[in-house]
Amino acid sequence: MVTVPLLWRSQQAPVHAASEPKAQPTQALNRERNTKMLARVGVLALIAIIAAPGAAHTHEAYVSNEKDNTISVIDTETQSVVRTFAVGQRPRGITFSRDYKHFFVCASDSDAVQVYDAATDAWLYDLPSGEDPEQFAVSPDNKRLYIANEDNAVTTIIDLESRKVIQQVDVGIEPEGMAVSPDNAIAVTTSETTNMAHFIDTATFEVFDNILVDQRPRHAEFTHDGKRLWVSSEIGGTLAVIDMATRKVTKTIGFKIPGVRADLIQPVGMALTRDDKRLFVALGPANRVAVIDTAKLEVVKYILVGQRVWHLALTPEEDLLLTTNGVSNDVTVIDVTKLQAVKSLTVGRYPWGVAIKPKQK
Repeated sequence: MVTVPLLWRSQQAPVHAASEPKAQPTQALNRERNTKMLARVGVLALIAIIAAPGAAHTHEAYVSNEKDNTISVIDTETQSVVRTFAVGQRPRGITFSRDYKHFFVCASDSDAVQVYDAATDAWLYDLPSGEDPEQFAVSPDNKRLYIANEDNAVTTIIDLESRKVIQQVDVGIEPEGMAVSPDNAIAVTTSETTNMAHFIDTATFEVFDNILVDQRPRHAEFTHDGKRLWVSSEIGGTLAVIDMATRKVTKTIGFKIPGVRADLIQPVGMALTRDDKRLFVALGPANRVAVIDTAKLEVVKYILVGQRVWHLALTPEEDLLLTTNGVSNDVTVIDVTKLQAVKSLTVGRYPWGVAIKPKQK
């Protein structure tokens, strides 16, 4: 509420039948001035609200808390947790449908992919996901969900309209990462024990290639033009760059951080800018995010974040990067322009996945 100084005070003056009191014109003038000031204050307040920095860019980041069986929701403008709600057992992977009407949660210990209404956070139904779903990917046409099932060495493919399993494809041992190419032709599953990226033809459901990478591949990420595939290897401590035309590893990127033991540098989640020029890589117990120049294929900076960083997500404007830090139970907010951590937000226990819902127009 805006407090406006009192400009006039009622005065009791003798009333004369033949004339108005001399003070009346002054009171009327002051009343008019006061009314104008109130109107002006109201206009200025409205302008201030409309012009508030970043008001048009308020988005919500959904964070899965693995040990609490909850989702924490962060307002990216105020950089604060605005609500928390319960989901299935051991939530890890989380993503939105392409139209942002729904979001999906891998409830690993419930052996289900849960579907929620993105407008209300209300649970709608479970999908038949197979055992221990961990990560997944929505197809570019928003028609299918591809799920890596860690315990039974398969990739489960679900038709989102009928909510039925189309196919289960045998892949390597302990499948973890999941990605679909921008042209919707190839699904890729990484297997942690087999140390491979498995290429699945989305038309025939056949595995048509297996590419050996470093130990314990965790995450796969296509460039937006579909020409490259990035695969992080947690125990190998490296990042494989795969050329999609030849399906060969053309470069393996390593990481060296002064004062940090090599065995603590464990690449896991990744986030790529829309122009494919910059890649952010979570380095697990190294408590750092590596920033990679994708043209030079080299690390340009390490950003200190919370403990045991798992996954990360960029806001639609790509001005902020949010990381989930499993051991410190928080989310680090990074200013992408400055490449600097600016805030730490406490969430639930063992935050794992993160996905961002743009502001609804």
